[in-house]
Amino acid sequence: MQIVIIGSGNVAYHMAKAFVLNNIPLAQIFGRNETELKKISEELKVPFSTENLKGADLYIICVSDNSVEAVSKIITKKDCLVTHTSGSLPKEILAGEYRKSSLYPLQTFSKSKELNYSNIPFFVEAENEEDEKILFELASKISKKVMESTHEKRKYIHLTAVFACNFVNHLFSRAKEISDSQEIPFDYFLPLIDETVQKIHEIDPQSAQTGPAVRNDRRILELHEKLLKDESLEIYKTMNHSIQKMYNL
Repeated sequence: MQIVIIGSGNVAYHMAKAFVLNNIPLAQIFGRNETELKKISEELKVPFSTENLKGADLYIICVSDNSVEAVSKIITKKDCLVTHTSGSLPKEILAGEYRKSSLYPLQTFSKSKELNYSNIPFFVEAENEEDEKILFELASKISKKVMESTHEKRKYIHLTAVFACNFVNHLFSRAKEISDSQEIPFDYFLPLIDETVQKIHEIDPQSAQTGPAVRNDRRILELHEKLLKDESLEIYKTMNHSIQKMYNL
């Protein structure tokens, strides 16, 4: 099977790397950013181009959600399978006469961060069983966790990921702002963060909740509120309200 990855960002890089590490040949990496494509090409020993899209059996579009539809139009071949890696978009967003599908990797990607690809869940959706089987078997060469998913379910998977990853990371950024303001090394909080994350491997998150809100400690809550202002104060109040509502406090 001739496979082409379209894109040069974080997802494209890690998808290409996952394929190469698992001995799945890539015919080409295609995109607009020649500098980034060249870096990926040199590291993974995969041909790249910014001008001539190679003919392939499978095209994997790894670009931002806003660009998927436009990028999909550059694929003019009809007898092929095209998939995108978006968590929120339907496969029908792909604007061509080819067979449409999605292959969503549930992970946060940064080029500088090494990943264990075998632990990344992949969610597969296609127009027919044959194409679904192709993508399922392909993803299974990379990961131990592959399952079929409709677009409706995938929307909720992505929404859950935003809460569990993007929002949490933003809270880390806000926490670092506070520690930086008091010249406290943020590294000192990493054992606490690691333990918090590790704990939910063994305990349901709702059972693992600690802190002044779940204890309904008004004295500490009011003290903290006096130390905060602007967005951080609003976040603090909103989060504590949500915690207390969950525990009927």
